[in-house]
Amino acid sequence: MSSLDQDQCLHPSCRDKTTVSSDPSDACDLAKQPLQGLKLASHEVLENAQQKGRLKCTKCGGSRMFFCYTCCSLVGVTLQDIPLIKLPVKIDIIKHPNETDGKSTAIHAKILAPNDVTIYTYPCIPDYEKDKVVLVFPGPGAVSVRDMMQCLYDRTDSQSHDYSHGHSVKRLKREEGQGATHTDKNPESGTQDEKEGSESRVYPLQRVVFIDSTWNQTNKISTDERLQDFIRVELKTRKTCFWRRQKGKPDTYLATIEAIYYFLKDYHELFVAEEYKGEYDNLLFFYSYLHSVINTAKASAGKC
Repeated sequence: MSSLDQDQCLHPSCRDKTTVSSDPSDACDLAKQPLQGLKLASHEVLENAQQKGRLKCTKCGGSRMFFCYTCCSLVGVTLQDIPLIKLPVKIDIIKHPNETDGKSTAIHAKILAPNDVTIYTYPCIPDYEKDKVVLVFPGPGAVSVRDMMQCLYDRTDSQSHDYSHGHSVKRLKREEGQGATHTDKNPESGTQDEKEGSESRVYPLQRVVFIDSTWNQTNKISTDERLQDFIRVELKTRKTCFWRRQKGKPDTYLATIEAIYYFLKDYHELFVAEEYKGEYDNLLFFYSYLHSVINTAKASAGKC
């Protein structure tokens, strides 16, 4: 079993109901329900790798299963064996330096979407253009994913005045379609300023930042002055299926990979396409497999 079956780092960015319950029978029933209906690549390769057991990482020599969370490399499986995902926005993860690598699900995102996900270890924080980036983290002033885009437009309005105030985010999907058609027909039309202005209106969000840390450790990162001017986004409508009970913690935390997945799913449904067709489900490729294995083991041991 991977070390990810230990206490995993939870992402404190969401006010969600958790599947963890004080009633053992409830927990067992809930354990059977989450992650159903996802459009996932076959887990056969993970099943075969698990049967072989842990292997040494060729880079660091650590004993690992599926992947090395230290080197961010696959172990016992190849790139051809796993799904690789293209994301609609770039994802940055700020990881607490004291967090144990093997307890974090952030590595799942990096391995499955390597071209769109970057993990930084605090105090390393990039120099962001704050009118094009949001921080997924709860707190006073945090907005929903639905309201996030309008906040970005309003911020751009106040800074650039390049277009009229009150630009409606409801027009985003339609403008994307019209923009693509217009570009295909006449790619040379319009001045460079007009093209850049159009892009900023249609794609105001370029990067999303997540904090990867236990709740007790988040304060140091979330209060860093370099993150204070960000629009903060809070997820409110999703349920976690995290498999480890967090004593003394509220039932409102998602694992980091869950937070990333649900943000992207909401973003897609609201701003990219009317219907979500499982485009990012494979972000939960490792997570869903581990969830199944761990809860099956618990049930077999009479702990569920």
